[in-house]
Amino acid sequence: MTQVILVGCDLHDDSLVLQVSVGAEAPVLKKFGNNRVARSNMLRELRALAQRHSAERIVFAYEASGLGFTLYDELRQAGLECHVLAPSKLPNSAHHRKRKSDPQDALRVLQVLKAHELAGTDLPAVWIPSVQLRDDRELVRARLEIADKLTRAKTQIQSLLKRNGITRPQEMSSWTLWHWEWLNELAYCEELWGGPGLAAGTRRALLKLLREVGWFERERERLDLSLERLALQPRYATQIRALVEVRGVGRLTALVFLTELGDVRRFKNRGQLGSYLGLVPTCFESGKSNDRKGHITRGGSARVRKVLCQAVWSQIRWDEELRAVYQRICAKNPKKNKIGVVALMRRLGIRLWHRACEALAA
Repeated sequence: MTQVILVGCDLHDDSLVLQVSVGAEAPVLKKFGNNRVARSNMLRELRALAQRHSAERIVFAYEASGLGFTLYDELRQAGLECHVLAPSKLPNSAHHRKRKSDPQDALRVLQVLKAHELAGTDLPAVWIPSVQLRDDRELVRARLEIADKLTRAKTQIQSLLKRNGITRPQEMSSWTLWHWEWLNELAYCEELWGGPGLAAGTRRALLKLLREVGWFERERERLDLSLERLALQPRYATQIRALVEVRGVGRLTALVFLTELGDVRRFKNRGQLGSYLGLVPTCFESGKSNDRKGHITRGGSARVRKVLCQAVWSQIRWDEELRAVYQRICAKNPKKNKIGVVALMRRLGIRLWHRACEALAA
C-alpha cells in the first residue's frame, strides 16, 4: 500500500499545532507559527517527511473557524490535499472536554482523518465556497450588518426618549421627514413649545444617535447600489429573476439565499436542504421511546433563516392562501404559533431551492 502522510491541525490566530502520522503509525507532535514564513517552513518539513517515506500524498485536515479558508487555499495551491471539518460533527465526549488542549484537539482531528483514509468512514468536511463566492458573501453580509446596526440605533433613540418621558405625537409617523425635524428640535433646543427640553447631556447623546442613524442610512443606500450591480452579474441574474417572482422575496433575500447556499445543486433532496437550513426538528429516540421531536436544530446559516422568516411574515400578511395554511397549523396548538412560521420557512426555502435549480438548468 502506498504510504500517505496524515496531518491533523489545531488552528489558532498565531499558531499551528500538528499531529503528523505516516500512515497508521503513531503520530508526532509539531508546532509552528501562523504566518507566511512559518507556514512555508511547515510545508517544507511535510514534503521532506513525504520524501523520506516515499509517500505520494499529504492529507491535511483542520476544524473550520473564524479564520476562514486562507490556510486551505495555500495548502491546495501547494499541492496538498486539505479538508476543513465541521466542529459540530466531530466526536466530543465528556472525557475529551475534561482533557481539552491544543495537542488533544489536533489528535482528535487526526483520528477522524485516519478513520476516513484507512477505514473509509465518512469525513465531516464542510463545503468550500469559491474565492468569488466568499467575496460576494462579504458584500451581502455587510448589507445585513448595516441594517442591524441601523435598527439598533433607532431603538436606542426610542429608549432614550422613553427614559426621559418624551412621547412621539400620535399623528406623526416614525422616521418620516416630520419625525426627523421633531428629533432634531429635541436635540438642539433647550426649550420646547409647552415646556423645557432635554438636559444638555441627553441632547448630546440624542444628537450622537441621530448622526449614527443618518450615516447608517447613507451607507445602506451605497451598499444597495453595490448589491444591485451584483444581482446583474451572470452568475446570479437568472436565479434572482426566478426567486423574486415569489411573493415576499426581494432582491436582498434572494442574494442572501444564493450566496449563503452557494451551489444549490449540491443538495440532493429537500431533506438535505432542510437540515442545512437548520429547519428540521431535533430527535430524541431511544429504546421504547420513539417519535420524540424537539426544537429545530438551528444548524447552517442563521442569516438565511432570518430572511426566510421576514419573507414568511410578509406572505402571511398579504397572501390569503399562505395565511390560511398558517392558521390551520396554529389551530392545532394555539400556544405554539412559531411552529407555523417555521413550517412555512422550510416550505419557502425548498420552493426557492427548486426555482434556483430550475433556473440553472434552463
